[in-house]
Amino acid sequence: MHRLRPLIPLLAGLLTVGAFAPFAVWPLAVVGPALWLWASAGGTPRRWALDGWLFGLGLIGFGVSWLHLSVSQFGGVSPWLAAGINVLFVLVIAGYYAGLGWLLGWLQARDGRLGWRFFLGGSALWVLMEWFRGWFLTGFPWLALGYSQVDGPLAPLGPVLGVYGLSLALALAVFTLACLSRPGFSFHGRLGLVTAVCLAWLGAAALRPVQWTADGGAPIEAALVQGDIPQSEKWRKERLGISLRAYLDLSEAVWGRDLVIWPETAIPAFAHHIREGFLDPLHAKLRQQGGELLLGIPVWEEGADGGRYFNAVIRLGAEPGQYFKRHLVPFGEFMPLERLLRPLLEWIRIPFSGFSADESEPAVMTLAGLPAGVSICYEAAFGNEVIQTLPEAQFLVNVSNDAWFGDSIALPQHLQIARMRSLETGREMARATNTGISAFIDHKGRVKARSETNRAMVLTGRIQPRSGATPYVRFGNWPVILLLSSILAAAAVPIKRQGRKGILG
Repeated sequence: MHRLRPLIPLLAGLLTVGAFAPFAVWPLAVVGPALWLWASAGGTPRRWALDGWLFGLGLIGFGVSWLHLSVSQFGGVSPWLAAGINVLFVLVIAGYYAGLGWLLGWLQARDGRLGWRFFLGGSALWVLMEWFRGWFLTGFPWLALGYSQVDGPLAPLGPVLGVYGLSLALALAVFTLACLSRPGFSFHGRLGLVTAVCLAWLGAAALRPVQWTADGGAPIEAALVQGDIPQSEKWRKERLGISLRAYLDLSEAVWGRDLVIWPETAIPAFAHHIREGFLDPLHAKLRQQGGELLLGIPVWEEGADGGRYFNAVIRLGAEPGQYFKRHLVPFGEFMPLERLLRPLLEWIRIPFSGFSADESEPAVMTLAGLPAGVSICYEAAFGNEVIQTLPEAQFLVNVSNDAWFGDSIALPQHLQIARMRSLETGREMARATNTGISAFIDHKGRVKARSETNRAMVLTGRIQPRSGATPYVRFGNWPVILLLSSILAAAAVPIKRQGRKGILG
């Protein structure tokens, strides 16, 4: 057993992936992390750090295993190099859990056991690590524990405290389970642990009937067009006409609806290249038949610096409108540390894009006569950015091209993340993708209708506009950050206990 012990944190990380889509066994979000803590208890900070790193390897290595698909199959990189990039990425992200592990080991060392200091400080540190991972170096918020609760009993906390508030409620349960499995707590101490967790979870149950937002008028008749254009063929010049014809043919039966949505880069050509031959005639047709079209297309803008191009969506059928992507994917859409890394990436022949991020103030986009909050692909992973157009926006739209990830677990994971944005904001969302999963999502984060994957199809449905603001829309992540800071402060207050300094027990 002693020889197998190092494998337990790794297996705990693998087990935790089962809490997220497509598996969605939400109790594993408690059991998996608690198993790591149980295995590491009694160790030095160094061993805690190593175990945390192993946990991260299991969680990220399995949970984000789809990354190599976009690099090798669609990035033009050899399988061996793609595997190396994937491994490097996993090692780096797992480092967050190594750092967390060291801090947990330090907390344990100060009391010599898993006590109240460990329970309070550890829970806060876990969530602060997730929050930090969600924005540092542009952020990678994937697989934060809270996402497992879209269909779980803690979901009602989402509109109040957001995904990190859900993570905190789960972390309290994780550390309670870990602490109860070790000696050091009296009966009253154990009762206190269980009470703290029960209060958080009962609070969520009490919030379930609350409606933070209200219907904002007549529903919008909408259609999501899923072209299912293979990523390997999408950007070939000779395939452009085939792609355009595919989307036109699929949309023929739904022209005239209030809003038709084509996914991210549905048109793989710059807008100015096809404006006269395609966009202008289509705009005139929509003005005649009624209804609007929102479509994804790259847009070039001239400038004093030679011009820039943007990942964008534009509106046809009404007065011209557009939205430029603001939060880009590192290496996929822009090159961080470009001067330093460009020679290296040219040497190993990794293709990369040179999109620019829109740096203007976020603004709502009027669609079907109503204000909407629009996001493109990866932007849906950042709740603090999605709320920037609220409460003015009455519904949300997300367009994506998840063909980059094949038929992997990335597709249901991305849908789960989008559902969390609807839950947090109390807004319905229309999500259009190239190969799936396209969906209509209600204001509670529940899927009303969804497409099949890897199939060309049109998904029709209604979008119910809503008004009002959830607490999360009003305050964002700050209440959780302040709460976590208060918890850490409480865990750091020294008190005298049996002739020595202790912390809360």
